[in-house]
Amino acid sequence: MTHRPTPAPTPDPSPASPGRSPVETVRKIADLARIRLDADEEQSLARQFQQILEHFRVLESLDVSGVEGMLGASRVADVVRKDDPRPSLPVDAMLANAPEHTPEFYCVPKTVGGEG
Repeated sequence: MTHRPTPAPTPDPSPASPGRSPVETVRKIADLARIRLDADEEQSLARQFQQILEHFRVLESLDVSGVEGMLGASRVADVVRKDDPRPSLPVDAMLANAPEHTPEFYCVPKTVGGEG
């Protein structure tokens, strides 16, 4: 798998649209993720994708009437701690593994608003 630049994808309702073959679905998802797959990878991922969808089909067939909806797997409410100020790491220790930095800040590529 390698990253590749591609033009913005054209709108499509869903990568797993009805009538689309599993390999076409994998190709669409790879296109959206901007990764290049060879034919073997496409076939392998298509099989895995089908297996995942089968698990969802089993879940979809279950009768869940009368089961209370949940927002997550745990019923634990927000756990908060007291916000006590404490010293942070020294600047040189924080910047030690940064691929690029100034004396005080990380340098990152611009992601919004064009080149620069």
